Amino acid sequence: MADKRDYYDVLGVKKDATGEEIKKAYRKLAKQHHPDASSSDNASADKFHEVSEAYEVLGDDAKRSKYDQFGHAAFDPAAGAGGAGGFNGFGDFAGGFGDIFDTFFGGGTQRRNGPIRGADLRMELRITFEEAAFGVTKEVRLNKDFTCDTCGGSGAKKGTQTKTCSQCGGSGQVRQQSHSVFGNFVNVVDCPSCNGRGTIITEPCSECNGSGIKRKQKTMKVKVPAGIDNGQVITLRGEGSAGQRSGPAGDLQIHIRFSAHKFFVRDGYDLHLDMPVTFMEVVLGAELIIPTLDGKAKYKMSAGTKTGTVFRLKDKGIQHLRSGRKGSLYVRVIVEVPKKLSDKQKTLIKEFEILNKPKKNFFDRVKGK
Repeated sequence: MADKRDYYDVLGVKKDATGEEIKKAYRKLAKQHHPDASSSDNASADKFHEVSEAYEVLGDDAKRSKYDQFGHAAFDPAAGAGGAGGFNGFGDFAGGFGDIFDTFFGGGTQRRNGPIRGADLRMELRITFEEAAFGVTKEVRLNKDFTCDTCGGSGAKKGTQTKTCSQCGGSGQVRQQSHSVFGNFVNVVDCPSCNGRGTIITEPCSECNGSGIKRKQKTMKVKVPAGIDNGQVITLRGEGSAGQRSGPAGDLQIHIRFSAHKFFVRDGYDLHLDMPVTFMEVVLGAELIIPTLDGKAKYKMSAGTKTGTVFRLKDKGIQHLRSGRKGSLYVRVIVEVPKKLSDKQKTLIKEFEILNKPKKNFFDRVKGK
């Protein structure tokens, strides 16, 4: 036993370390050196075996006390000091290895024959741009799993009862032991006889064929709140698939989708609009009639407004989901240049240009003349 390292040194803890500190150190090292998580070379396998052996002793108060008294001799059958027995792989190591396997590698000692929550369902609901802005109530249909009305979800024929599975004793799980170069591994799996239920159905329900679940179509009304945006989700609690063994139903997630508007561009709760105006309107000024989602609005545009100018109409945007206040409508002025002019129009524009011609041209102004 002289070649064995001190167990406290193996785990990297002090001799007065608490049980929680020892467990934490073990988990860290076991995760690092486990054959399934490391490079699986011999050094890692040996280290994992050493760490596991140390924790089997120090993680047990009685064994730790014997180790503190007698050292490694406490577990050496030849020495006869403590009579605690040697380290035999993982056969008796359900506490330490089971915990780390559950935490990091997905093993399980969780009972599977209890209530099981139903699956969440997802659907897409298409509405219009305006319906998203003002809110709407829609009727939707979906197929989902319900608890069987005939057997009440038990899966057994009405008037009959299930019996406890003899293989797993009602736990729904059995233990399987396997051997490897690293020791003996105990794996907990669903009982093959009852498929993890813990009970055997001798006479299955004819309506659901023993599943306890019946698929049906349901029609419901969904209230879409005003201000909802593209891609947002409405969650209806308990409207998903039915649970099993008295477990709760899942949720229904409704994903909202709507197409772009012909004129408006939405940005959160604000709207943006490109407003075409004529050359004369920007020169002389004009009272513009602005389209909004809920009607028309007037805006007095000043003479000489430049193309690209943006003005804001407060409270003409989208309603906020929670506060109820509205965003703004931002209108950008876009001057429309006529492509076809009559001879008279051309003559008038030329006369206007002559009257409006500056005394200095652009190049004179650049040169400072």
